[in-house]
Amino acid sequence: MGKKADGKVLAQNKKASHDYFIEDTYEAGLVLTGTEIKSLRNGRANIGDAFATIRNGEIHIHNMHISPFEQGNRANPTDPTRTRKLLMHKEQIHKLLGLSKRDGFTIVPLKIYVRNGYAKLLIGLGKGKKEYDKRDSAAKRDAQRDIQRVLRDKQKIAR
Repeated sequence: MGKKADGKVLAQNKKASHDYFIEDTYEAGLVLTGTEIKSLRNGRANIGDAFATIRNGEIHIHNMHISPFEQGNRANPTDPTRTRKLLMHKEQIHKLLGLSKRDGFTIVPLKIYVRNGYAKLLIGLGKGKKEYDKRDSAAKRDAQRDIQRVLRDKQKIAR
């Protein structure tokens, strides 16, 4: 019996690539309670304001919003933005801790997806962009878009 590897992206932090230079990425498991996984699979998560911290050798994610599942147990409501523990190897956590202590580096969640039936969070080690870096990125993106448009128009004319 083969593994099911759907890899469906459930939530994505689009602001992360705009605000940070992503140096390295890591995959972490999520510790969820009750019906949070069902709510996640329905796409009811937001990681736009989320950030990660390392304390006592454990990594936690803060401000990740997972809406309560409507058909779930209403008598047991959970805080949608509670702090959740992430599952990573101890060596990876120590490496992240050392790297994040450097100037301007932070641990940023990039996307939540399902792999082999388990919810995973892709976190990145990001260095904050200055305002002029953001303008440079926007200018490069616009230039690339213009180049693609010209190439596409030339292909239409050639046909």
